[in-house]
Amino acid sequence: MPISELRAIEIFTKAMELGSIRRAAASQGVSPQAASQALAALEARLGVRLLHRTTKSIALTSEGQQFLEAAQPALAALERAVDSVRTAKDDIAGPLRIAAPKYSFLPLLWPLVDEFCRRHPEVQPDVKLDDRIGNWVQDRVDVGFRIGSAPEEGLVARRLFAMQLIVCAAPAYIAAHGAPASIEQLNSHRCSVFRHPGTGRILPWLLKVDGEVISRDLPPALSTNDAQLETEAVLSGHVIGLLSGLSAAPLIRSGRLVPLLADHATDHMSVHIYYGSRAAQPSRVRAFIDLTIERLAGSSDYVLDARELAMAEAKGRRKTRRR
Repeated sequence: MPISELRAIEIFTKAMELGSIRRAAASQGVSPQAASQALAALEARLGVRLLHRTTKSIALTSEGQQFLEAAQPALAALERAVDSVRTAKDDIAGPLRIAAPKYSFLPLLWPLVDEFCRRHPEVQPDVKLDDRIGNWVQDRVDVGFRIGSAPEEGLVARRLFAMQLIVCAAPAYIAAHGAPASIEQLNSHRCSVFRHPGTGRILPWLLKVDGEVISRDLPPALSTNDAQLETEAVLSGHVIGLLSGLSAAPLIRSGRLVPLLADHATDHMSVHIYYGSRAAQPSRVRAFIDLTIERLAGSSDYVLDARELAMAEAKGRRKTRRR
């Protein structure tokens, strides 16, 4: 139904409620002439006369009475639907659809969801972790996370922090196999590699050399398409791994992992949050975005600066030499 037709029906019902086309026009914010024209167009479309009208009074025809009785409940239901949506928009309640890569994002995402649900227990999170890029609109995503910019045009993307790739080993691995002193020595070590979940392709290691990012193909002692499994394999001392700061930073700070070749850690990628226009978002979506930015924008929780990396590497090497 065209908007102009809906407006004409509103003028018609309001005219009968107020007893005057002029009063109905004023209540709708239009001129009496525009109101009369809208009613005439409605009658022409329906093919019947709805009102007997003179300059001083109006009265329903029999068809007008029938139409009024049918239109009033429908308009009332429509008004209730509009009010319901407006109220829901302001309530921090209801479903919240969140999308993020499976790759290393659980340690980052769960604390956010946990805190948000404690603040707003009426929200029902629907979290999808998938390394494959889906359709943002068809998946009805409210808020998404991504390594890189937004996956579709028309979305707002905000950078949160740099995502590092750090060569790591457990103290047990270094004690058993030693630690590489250069990129070239990696070929003689047991290295894990990550297999792309969508294509199955084994990804090269990305390392920084003289300020440039290079790729290095290594013979895999272990390959997997799951970042958590790779992290566990490194923690167990089976392999050296190129891990994201999302997984590695807390483990390095706790001493469970040692960064190696720290000068070659990369930070050329970033974690972003993306979402649609804030103007049309329900309060629950705006509140989650605000919490995410408050907690993660510029956060160092998952990022180690060059000094911290160098100190952790030196400390880890010293400990394993003393054993």
